[in-house]
Amino acid sequence: MTTSVPPHSGETMALIPFDDRDGMIWWDGALVPWREAKLHVLTHGLHYASAVFEGERAYAGHIFRLREHTDRLINSGRILGFEIPWSADEIDQACIDTLAANGLTEGYLRPLAWRGSEMLAVSAQNTKIHLAIACWEWPAYFTGDRMAGIKLAWADWRRPDPRTAPTASKATGNYMTGTLAKHKAEAEGCADAMMLDYRGQLAEATGANAFFVIDGKLHTPTPDCFLDGITRRAVMGLAHRRQIPVVERAMQPDELSQVTEVFLAGTAAEVTPVRQIGEQVFTPGQITQVLVSDYTELVRLPPADVAARLAA
Repeated sequence: MTTSVPPHSGETMALIPFDDRDGMIWWDGALVPWREAKLHVLTHGLHYASAVFEGERAYAGHIFRLREHTDRLINSGRILGFEIPWSADEIDQACIDTLAANGLTEGYLRPLAWRGSEMLAVSAQNTKIHLAIACWEWPAYFTGDRMAGIKLAWADWRRPDPRTAPTASKATGNYMTGTLAKHKAEAEGCADAMMLDYRGQLAEATGANAFFVIDGKLHTPTPDCFLDGITRRAVMGLAHRRQIPVVERAMQPDELSQVTEVFLAGTAAEVTPVRQIGEQVFTPGQITQVLVSDYTELVRLPPADVAARLAA
């Protein structure tokens, strides 16, 4: 059987099914062999998207911004109406233990919490809440020469009004339109897609926040209907350290004619320059290069040093 590989995609890098790998997965309080981490087909989280997750990266043995990710996971569950039955300290330690159990110091971690199979209807107040944590090697989300930049298509789908979806939660259901947009972009030879929001304003890529350089200032859309990313906030902190003005505001698509540099920021994408959105072409420049370098250095620091640097 042959498998096609979308352009610039790190997601299919290994081409190994995720259910057939060696290793250990933390599952409801215990480490279990990877292939034994299974759930029933009549699980509420599978049918009704009553699940939340995190994407985390470890560098040099440290999980970058671990507590921030854990706090967001817990809050995401609360937004969806459930309480994850482990404390933040316990979840942090479980992530550390999972990384160690798989012999990794560099890798990607995926905590996931979901409603179980006790009830299968729209209302599911009495379902058990489960938590699993997996990790694996994932060197780069977008392959190739990073500073050459990636090409983005325009997405047909839009980020929703927060009155129609729990947009402040990292909920699995919120990623359905991102998957559709990214599949279409890849079919068109692009690495990803730029999404607008329900008002027609610039929002983000399918799984990463976006930054735009205009007249030496770093502009980024206000995250009022999509996630205020943890990497996004780290990049803003690095920009402040460099005395690069950061402007968070509503942005219109026609402003791209004024933009000289664009990059994406996210746990998986890290800091990735963009060379093209639709027909608009950009050249990764000094601000992008500096922030790529600063972020690459930041993530390899011990957690206390990361916090101190971003607080300065």
